Amino acid sequence: MGLTPYPYILIVPQDAQEKMLEERLKDFGVEVERNMELVDFAENDGGVVARFRDARTRNPSLESSEVADDLQKWEATYIIGCDGAHSAVRHTAGIKFTGETYGQIFFVADIEGQGPAINGEGHLQLDGDVTFLTLAYDSKRHARLIGNVDGKQLAHIQAKEDISKVNFEDLALATPAMRQMMEIDKVNWFTAYRVHHRVADKFRSGRAFLVGDAAHIHSPVGGQGMNTGIGDAINLAWKLATVLQRKADASLLDTYESERRAFALTLVETTDSAFNKLAARGWLANFMRSYLIPFVVKLAVKFGFVRRRIFFGLSQLKIQYQHSLLSAGSAGAVKGGDRLPWVSVGEDDNYESLKEITWQVHLYGEPSTELAKWCQLRNIPLHCFGWSSEHRQAGLARNAAYLIRPDTYVAVAEASGKPERFDCFLHDIQLEVS
Repeated sequence: MGLTPYPYILIVPQDAQEKMLEERLKDFGVEVERNMELVDFAENDGGVVARFRDARTRNPSLESSEVADDLQKWEATYIIGCDGAHSAVRHTAGIKFTGETYGQIFFVADIEGQGPAINGEGHLQLDGDVTFLTLAYDSKRHARLIGNVDGKQLAHIQAKEDISKVNFEDLALATPAMRQMMEIDKVNWFTAYRVHHRVADKFRSGRAFLVGDAAHIHSPVGGQGMNTGIGDAINLAWKLATVLQRKADASLLDTYESERRAFALTLVETTDSAFNKLAARGWLANFMRSYLIPFVVKLAVKFGFVRRRIFFGLSQLKIQYQHSLLSAGSAGAVKGGDRLPWVSVGEDDNYESLKEITWQVHLYGEPSTELAKWCQLRNIPLHCFGWSSEHRQAGLARNAAYLIRPDTYVAVAEASGKPERFDCFLHDIQLEVS
C-alpha cells in the first residue's frame, strides 16, 4: 500500500509506445504527419508561425530563395519541441544546451537469439572494459541489447568519420564476453551513439517549450529517458490545455520549467555519477566492475530497504513538487506537491478515478456538507473512501480533503476537510477548475 498497483518493472519498446499513442490520437481524429522537418519559427502577438519542409525532398544545394518556395507555413498559439537532442525548436529559440559529451561509444540493438543472456529476464554483464545489458521483451528470444565499445576496438571505431556508419559486427561480435553469453540469430535494428549529459538552460522561451530529449539528455543508466519525457509531457499538457481554455493566466505555464527542470538536473547528476563508475577505465575500474560491484549488488539486494530504494529510483515514484507555486498544505504524511499514495481496500481503489484526466477531490472518511456543496457547484468530482487502517498506513489523514491535479499530484492537502483552503489556493494562482 502507498506505492503503486504495478509493483514491477515493465519494459515496453518505444515503437510499441508510439503505436499506442498514435492509435489514441486517431480516436480524437488526429493524424500524425511524418517526414516533415521544422526549418524555423517566429513569434508574433497572437502566436507562432512555423516553417516546415518535406524531409524526403530536402536538397542542401538549393539556394535560400528556392528553399523558401518549397516551405509550408503553419500557425499555432504555442510550439512544443519534442524533437530530440538536435531540437530545431531549441536552436531557433536560442536556448543553450549546457553539458558535455562522454568519450565512450555505446550501442543499442533489437535482437533475437538464444543463450544465457537471452532467457526472458534482464542480464547485466560486467567484464573488464566491456559492459552490456539485455532486457527481455515479449518472448524469451527477443531482447533489447545495450552495450559499450570494447576498449581495444575504440581506436578503430573512432577512426570512422561518421559514427552512424558503425555496424553491429564492429562492436558486439568483436566482444568475446558477448559471444559467450548469447547466440544472435537476427538484428532487427541497431545504432551506435555517443552519450551526452546536457540540460537546456530554459524549458520555455516565450511561446516555445522543450520536452523530453530536446530539454535534457543523459546516460542510459537506469533507463529513465522515455519515462522522464512522458513526465514532462503530461506536466505541460494539462497546464497548456487550461490556459488555452482560458481557465488560467498564461503565467501558469511558467511552473512547467520550475517543476520539471529541477528534476532533470537531479536526474542528469545521478545518472552521470553512475555512468562514470560503470564506464571508467583502468585496472582498478575493471577490478571493481568484474568483482567488487557484482559481489556488493548480490549482497545488497537481499535487503528489502535496498530493493525498495532501487525501485523508487527506477520508477520515479518519489518525484514531488512540494516547493512549487501549485502546492499547498499538508494532511497526515501527505503534502501539497506529493504524488497521491495508492490504497486499495476491497473493491475501493483510489487510483481508479485518476484515469480521468481532470481536477478532483479525494476524501478518506466522512465528507463535510460544505465540501460536497463546493464540489457540486464547481462540477468537480468528489471521491469518498470509507476510512480504514490501510489509509493511515499510506500516510493519508482521516476526514482530510485532497485536491488532485490532472497529472495525479496533490495540489492542496487540507486536514480540516473544508474547502476554504481550496478557494484561497485557486484565487492565489488565478486558476479556474470548474
